[in-house]
Amino acid sequence: MKENQTSKVVLEIKDLHKSFGNNHVLNGFNLKLYEGENLVIMGKSGSGKSVMIKCLVGLLEADTGLIKIKDHDILKLGRKELDVLRTEIGFLFQGSALYDSMTVRENLEFPLRRHNSKLKNTQDNETLVVEALENVGLREAINLMPAELSGGMQRRVALARALILKPKIILYDEPTTGLDPITAKEIIQLMGTIQKKYHTSSLIITHDVDCARVVSDRMILLIDGINYVEGTFKDLSNSNDPKIQAFFKN
Repeated sequence: MKENQTSKVVLEIKDLHKSFGNNHVLNGFNLKLYEGENLVIMGKSGSGKSVMIKCLVGLLEADTGLIKIKDHDILKLGRKELDVLRTEIGFLFQGSALYDSMTVRENLEFPLRRHNSKLKNTQDNETLVVEALENVGLREAINLMPAELSGGMQRRVALARALILKPKIILYDEPTTGLDPITAKEIIQLMGTIQKKYHTSSLIITHDVDCARVVSDRMILLIDGINYVEGTFKDLSNSNDPKIQAFFKN
């Protein structure tokens, strides 16, 4: 999907700055995520990708800049308003971040208990948990503990948890990191299936060139705290710019 004036912007970051002492991590970063697209962000370690996404979900406070989600300026929202808005955003954490002391069922029920006041009984919860697990092919894992799951299965459960409130925006933080190539390919395919089924808009932070190639409609390279270049995978991978070429070398 290429940027155009008719596409609806569901998420916007404008002139975002964040420093830690003398370490200027974000230096005026910008992006627009359009309805129904997969936007990939790539950058070297320490380039500010994780800082950006933490500012986006309110885990860090930006120094200056604008962050809008569905026309809401999140930097101006109170805690309760921000919590409501977060129900419209699914977040797949790097490393899955499942609660070790909870079963798969309990991990998926956690966001339901916290956010979804419309659910009046456990039957509603059960239906949503089963549906979410079926979406990632793990219905049989519902009563297992995270320690009983492989790394790929844990990532699938984490994705099911991100989907359970049926968000329209999903943030993926290094979705294939730490996975073997076969499992990484399965997760990439699953991301595409979910995007088509739920018509989600996805912001995907990754170092995985294969992931970017398969899932991206558009890409941004984050270099020196700014969006250095934007374009399709084909556009960027064919660039003669040495800074851009460095991301696509084997």
